[in-house]
Amino acid sequence: MPRSHKIVYAIYIVIWIILAIHPRYRNDWLLENVLVFIFFPTVIWLDKKYHFTLTSIILLLIFASLHSLGSHFTYAEMEYFDPITQFFGLERNDFDRVVHFLFGLLAFRVLFELITPGIKHIGTALFFTFTVIVTISALYEILEWLAVILFHEELGIAFLGTQGDIWDSQKDVASAIFGALLNMVFYKSYVKLLL
Repeated sequence: MPRSHKIVYAIYIVIWIILAIHPRYRNDWLLENVLVFIFFPTVIWLDKKYHFTLTSIILLLIFASLHSLGSHFTYAEMEYFDPITQFFGLERNDFDRVVHFLFGLLAFRVLFELITPGIKHIGTALFFTFTVIVTISALYEILEWLAVILFHEELGIAFLGTQGDIWDSQKDVASAIFGALLNMVFYKSYVKLLL
């Protein structure tokens, strides 16, 4: 693994440790970080095996850092997003929606790099990456709901962060889809420039 990748991983570990100190709701923080405990070692293993580009690792670091910020404050109560909420006159704190959008935007490249070697046609690889983003996003919403029901039902409002929006899960998935669609347009344009 390149030294630059190790530096990026070390930066994320430092960010994660800082945001693990005195989170707003400890039990909520634990639930939010179950996936981090699973996926961070998995990403390192995949990087060693498939040799991701530095760009994809940095994009993943940005997304993971924002997730850590959301888990520290809870997505619904991420106070540093309040000025944006007030500026645009929004009824709720949409930090979670922005992070779902950024999942589709920022995680796309690393998934594309995983998928591309096995698929010769670029359009097929882009579409398959898009469907993986949509699937992960939808599964996350289902797992989030199940985690609340099975483990900490009293944390439901803080963990789910619906803020009274009955369509919150659907809007979160739609946000990830929009981020992934932007990637598809970008990659198709980029490939045309190369040809």
